[in-house]
Amino acid sequence: MAIISNATTIADAGAFSVSLGSMVLIKTLTASSSGTLSFVDGSANVVLDNTYPIYKFEFINIHAGTDDTGLTVGFRDGGSNYDATKTTSFFRATHGEDGSSGGVAYVTGADLAQSTSFQRLDNDFGADNDQSMSGEMFLYNPSSTTFVKHFVSRTSTSRPADRANDIFMAGYCNVTAAIDAVQFKMNSGNIDAGTIKLYGIKDS
Repeated sequence: MAIISNATTIADAGAFSVSLGSMVLIKTLTASSSGTLSFVDGSANVVLDNTYPIYKFEFINIHAGTDDTGLTVGFRDGGSNYDATKTTSFFRATHGEDGSSGGVAYVTGADLAQSTSFQRLDNDFGADNDQSMSGEMFLYNPSSTTFVKHFVSRTSTSRPADRANDIFMAGYCNVTAAIDAVQFKMNSGNIDAGTIKLYGIKDS
C-alpha cells in the first residue's frame, strides 16, 4: 500500500522515497534526579547554530521531584549564564477529573516582560507517580544576529489537584546576539525523570 501526496508516491511497502519535514534528531537527554538539562552548541554532539532555521524540543513524561512545581527554560546568548532577556505571554485551558474547574485564562504570573528570569513552560504539575508533563517547544533561527529569537511551546500537564492543563506559551529573546545554548530546570527541586529530545528542522 502506497502513501501519495500531491500526486507523488512518498511511501511504498514501508520505504520512504522523499523527506517528510526534514526533521533530524540531534540529541536526547534523560533526567534522573537532574538539577538541569542543557543543550549547548558544540558540546556533546549538540548542534544549535545556523545548520537549521528551526529547532524543536520534545518533552516526554517529565516527572517532578517535588509536588506543585514546573519546568522552566532559559537561553544563553554567548555568555556563561542562561539570562537572555525575554518577553512572553502565557495562557491555559484547564479541566478537572471530576468535571469541575473548566475554563480558559491568561496567567499574568507566568509571563515575562524584558526579564532575564527563566520562563515557565507549564502551570505547575504534580509529583504523584502517575503525574507528569509532556509537550514541545520550537525555537526559530537562534543564530540570527539581526532579529529577536522567537520561541513557542505547548504542553499538557496533570496538576496536583487532579486537573488537566493545556498550556500555551510564546515569546522572544530580545537580543541581537545568537542563542547558543538552552537549559531546562524545575522552578524548585529536581527533574526526577523524563526525556527531552532536540530536533533540527530544515525549511526545504
